[in-house]
Amino acid sequence: MTETTLAYTPREVSPPGETLRDLMEERDWKQRELAHRLGRPVQAVNEIMAGKKEITEDTALELERVLEVPAQFWLAREAQYREYLARRRSNEALREHVPWLDQFPLKALQSAGVLPEGRLTAGFKQELVEPLLRFFGVASPAGWQAHYDQMQPQFRRARPQRQTDVAAITAWLRMGELQAQRLHTAEYSATRLQAAVPAMRALTLQPAEAIGPALVRQCADAGVALVFVPALPGTHVSGVARFLNGKPLIQLSLLGKWNDGFWFSFFHELAHVLKHPMRAIYLDDAAAGDTVESPEEQEANRFATDVLVPRALQPKLATLPLEAGAIEAFAREAGVHPGIVVGQLQHRGHLPWGDGLTRLKARYEFAR
Repeated sequence: MTETTLAYTPREVSPPGETLRDLMEERDWKQRELAHRLGRPVQAVNEIMAGKKEITEDTALELERVLEVPAQFWLAREAQYREYLARRRSNEALREHVPWLDQFPLKALQSAGVLPEGRLTAGFKQELVEPLLRFFGVASPAGWQAHYDQMQPQFRRARPQRQTDVAAITAWLRMGELQAQRLHTAEYSATRLQAAVPAMRALTLQPAEAIGPALVRQCADAGVALVFVPALPGTHVSGVARFLNGKPLIQLSLLGKWNDGFWFSFFHELAHVLKHPMRAIYLDDAAAGDTVESPEEQEANRFATDVLVPRALQPKLATLPLEAGAIEAFAREAGVHPGIVVGQLQHRGHLPWGDGLTRLKARYEFAR
């Protein structure tokens, strides 16, 4: 996710006065001679030579007349020197921001390509402040705090007691934002999105490697950005639904990596987009199940369940024999992967989570 820049940044830049000194030596001029020709006090020339006084547009034109060196050269030279001084001051200030880094899962962000690789020594951590600020698109830790302070009231946490690591959550959300910005999607249409649900559901029977691209395309056609971002330590978020720049965004972490959890999380977030377009940010954890008290979360849970196992078949699920053949036959009748049926049985308490029938589930992994 890190970007390479080809811009050359010199370690040190001399003031324009150094070039001015070289030109004066070629002409065998002293500062007093140049001052007379410019019609300026000697002290003013001395300050320009030392880099204490900036070369303005007027001064650049005067130097052009006296030395026959274009004004744009002097202005560019001055701008380069002032930028160098500003960057040096900024780098000195970055040292004070190193403690800000400690709240983030730095190793995980390095593994994800957000931050450069390297041992997290005190010296190297100072070099990470700049790329982390650029990643978040803020100028300083204070800017990060202000941005996410105003965003947090929009958070709707499925598990408030566990989803407390704001730094990790904001980093994971930002990774999704950057992915979503690279996607091309149609104008959002709730009608098209609802109509696509059967085709999306049919993908539960497809090989894992075919699901991601097809699901992303179907969502994009309905105007929804769908992105997959690996979970970061401390987030406890399986998925999020939100509106970004006026368009819906669904972000999934593959938390747990079982296919039943993936599909439940996806349709749960889809429900938020369809039914709760109130510009909230729904931070969901599929493991929370029916323990959530929020009416929106309960409605999203019901929607996901009804999509995966049609209501007409749900009574039959309650009395289904707990054996592979029966589960696979029910899955064929429902038109979903057997692992989803196993997950529903476990979620309803009919089947222990560690039961051997868990082998009927599929595991999804991020492509490498």
